[in-house]
Amino acid sequence: MSETFQTDSRQMLGRLRAVLAEDAGGQTRLDQITRLIAEEMRTEVCSIYLFRDEDTLELCATEGLNPDAVHKTRMKLGEGLVGRVARTGRALNTDNAPATRGFRYMAETGEEAYSSFMGVPVQRLGEKLGVLVVQSREARHFSEEEVYAVEVVAMVLAEMAELGAFVGEGAAMSARHQQSVLIRGATAQEGAARGHVWLHEPRVVVTNLIAEDPDQEIARLNAAVEELRVGVDRMLSFARSGDKEQLEVLEAYRMFANSKGWMRRMEEDIQLGLSAEAAVEKEQSTARARMSQVSDAYLRHRLDDLDDLSNRLLRILTGQGNEAGVDMPTDPILIARNIGPAELLDYGRRLRGIVLEEGAVGSHATIVARALAIPLVIHARRITTEALNGDPILVDGDQGVVHLRPGDTIAAAFRDKMAMQAKAQERYASIRDKPAKTLCGRTISLTMNAGLMADLPSLEGSGAEGVGLFRTELQFLIRSHMPKRAELSELYARVMDAAGGRRVVFRTLDIGSDKVLAYMKPTDEPNPAMGWRAVRVGLDKPGVMRMQLQALIRGAAGRPLSVMFPFVAQRAEYDAARAEMDKALARERILGHPLPETLELGAMLETPSLAFAPDSFYENVDFLSIGGNDLKQFFFAADRENERVRRRYDTLNVSFLTFLRSIVARCEASGTPLGFCGEDAGRPVEAACLAAIGLRNLSMRPASIGPVKSILRRTDLRELNRIIEEATARGDQSVRGAVMEYLRGKF
Repeated sequence: MSETFQTDSRQMLGRLRAVLAEDAGGQTRLDQITRLIAEEMRTEVCSIYLFRDEDTLELCATEGLNPDAVHKTRMKLGEGLVGRVARTGRALNTDNAPATRGFRYMAETGEEAYSSFMGVPVQRLGEKLGVLVVQSREARHFSEEEVYAVEVVAMVLAEMAELGAFVGEGAAMSARHQQSVLIRGATAQEGAARGHVWLHEPRVVVTNLIAEDPDQEIARLNAAVEELRVGVDRMLSFARSGDKEQLEVLEAYRMFANSKGWMRRMEEDIQLGLSAEAAVEKEQSTARARMSQVSDAYLRHRLDDLDDLSNRLLRILTGQGNEAGVDMPTDPILIARNIGPAELLDYGRRLRGIVLEEGAVGSHATIVARALAIPLVIHARRITTEALNGDPILVDGDQGVVHLRPGDTIAAAFRDKMAMQAKAQERYASIRDKPAKTLCGRTISLTMNAGLMADLPSLEGSGAEGVGLFRTELQFLIRSHMPKRAELSELYARVMDAAGGRRVVFRTLDIGSDKVLAYMKPTDEPNPAMGWRAVRVGLDKPGVMRMQLQALIRGAAGRPLSVMFPFVAQRAEYDAARAEMDKALARERILGHPLPETLELGAMLETPSLAFAPDSFYENVDFLSIGGNDLKQFFFAADRENERVRRRYDTLNVSFLTFLRSIVARCEASGTPLGFCGEDAGRPVEAACLAAIGLRNLSMRPASIGPVKSILRRTDLRELNRIIEEATARGDQSVRGAVMEYLRGKF
C-alpha cells in the first residue's frame, strides 16, 4: 500500500471528521459527505443509499445526480447494481455499468451519463445499513486501493449512523436506539414478561473512529492484542487437563489471536486513518459479512471464533462491556444471539424473560427456559443490534413478539394482558388441590415435566400429581465432562426425596439430534432428528446406559422406580434396553445394594412404527408415554425446527387424532397404561381433546397444569368426543373449528 495513497486516505478521513464535528442536521451532513467523497475520489458522482426497511433502499444524498431524486428514488433489495451490492454485502466495481448484470436504469436520477460504477456496502457487524456509490463519466475501473479507501469511509459512515450522526433536520435517518421497535420471532416458551434489557454480551460502541497518529494507534493495538493473547494462553493452561475437543477449540482460538494476516489487515486500516478500535470493528464487520455467505459449518465456527476474539479485543481497547460496576436491572430480560444451558442456569430464576436472535425450539437453552418457566422468544432478528442495556422491553412468548422501547398505548395493553393472566392464576390456585375431574365423572391425571432440581418446588405449587417426565440429559448437557455415577445417584435420590412419595418417571439419556454433549464427538448426519440419538446411542454405548441405570437404582434406595426409554422405534430396542436394566439389577444385587421395591420400565412412543409393534410388545411393556413433539413431526414429515412447516400441521388434525385413537385402543386392549407428554398436553384445548379420545394421563410444564385442570373440570368429555366424531365424519381436515365453537358455547 503506497505512502501517497495512505496520505490521501488520511486526508479524506480528516476532512470527514471535520464535517462530522460540525453542528449540523443529519441531511446537511450527508450532503457534505457526498460532496467531500466526490472531490477526494475525483468522480462526478457520489451517492448514499440507506435502508428504509429490511427490503427497501432509498437515495438519501447525492452529489452529481438529480437532487430532486433524493428521498424519492427507491429500490428493492437485489434490484439494480445498488440493490445487488446491498444483497451480497460485497463491493461492485465496473467501468461499464449499463453492460453489467443486474443494471437497472432509473431515469429520474439522470445517471445515464455515467459509465463507471463502484458501490460498497455500508454495514456494521453484519447489519446492512445501506450502500455508498461513486460514479464517473469516463470508463474507469477503480483500483484496489481506491475500493479499499471507499470501504473504509463506508465503515465510518456505519459507525456514525450507529451514533446518530445523521438524525435531525431532513430526517435522513431515524434516531437509532430511541424509537419503538416491533420484532417478530418464534415462540419457544409461552408466557408474558415486562422488564428492562440485560445484554448477555454488552455492545461496544466505538466513538473515536478517526485518528491522526497511526503509530500511536498501532502501538495501542499491539498492546491490546498482547493482553488478549495472554488471556487466551491463560484459558489454555487451565484447560490442559480437560478433554481433547475443548483443547482443540482453544488452540484454534489461539491460532486466530496470533494470526499475522489479521494483524496486518488491522494495521493497514490504521495507516489509512482509522483508530485502533475502528480497525478492529472493520475487520469484524467483514468477518460477519462472510458468515452469512458460508454454508460450511466448520468454517462458520472458525469465523465465530474470530468474531468473539474481536469482541474481546474491543473491550480491552475501550474498557467497555466489563461487568464490574454495571448492575443488572431488578427485572432483567436477557438478550443474546445464542446462549448455552450452563450460562442460562447461572442467571437462574432472576430473569423475567429471554430473547434470542438465533436459538431453536428444541435447543438446550429452550429446555432450560421451559424448566425455569421463563418466557422465551427465538429467531428475533436484529435484537442484539437494536437493544441497549436498560431499554424497556415487553416479551410476548405466546405470540413470539417483542416490543422494544414500547409506546404508552402498547405498554398499557400489555399491562392489561398481564393483569388478566395474574387473575387467571389466582383462579387456578383455588383449584390446585382439587382433582382434574370432568363433568362426566372422568378423572385425568395431570403430571409435570422436569429436568432440574429447581423444578421440584413446582410440584406443590402447581398441583401436579407427580413427575410424568424427568429429563435426565440436562445434567449431562450443562457439564463440560461426563458426570460420575455417584453424582447422578445423589441427584436422583434428591429428586425422589423432593417428590415426597409421588411417582417420578425418569427418562434415560436423550441425546443426539439437537442435544449434543460438549464432550462427545459430534457426528455429521444429514438429518440428525432421525439419526443416531436417544436409545440408539444408549444401546451402541452400553457402558453409559448401564452407568445411568445403576445410578437410578442406587438413587431409588429401595423405593419404587419408574424408568422409560426414549425414541424406541421397534420392540427389539425396548427388549435390549430392558436387558441392560436386568444386568444392572444383577450387578447391584451382587454388590449388596438395595433394589427398587417395584420397578416399571416403559417406552416413549415417538415414532409411528412403534404404534404398529406386535401385540406382545404392548403386553410386555409396563407403560407407554406418547412423545407428542417428535411423533407429530414424524407423522406429518414436518421438522419442528423449521418455522416454514412446523405450524402448518395441526395437532387437532383428523388424521393425527385418528392415529392417536388407534394407540389408545391398543393400550386399552392390552391393559397398558398410556400417557401423553409434550407441548400439546399443556395447551387447554388440545389437552381436552386428548382426554376426550381416551388419554388419561397428561404431562406438561408446571405452569400449564392450572389452565388444563380448569378446562377439564368444566368439560363433558362424552359431548366433546361426539363433536370430534361428527367433525371426522363430515370430512373436516381439523376438528379445531368445531371444538372451539362448542367450547365458546359452554364457557
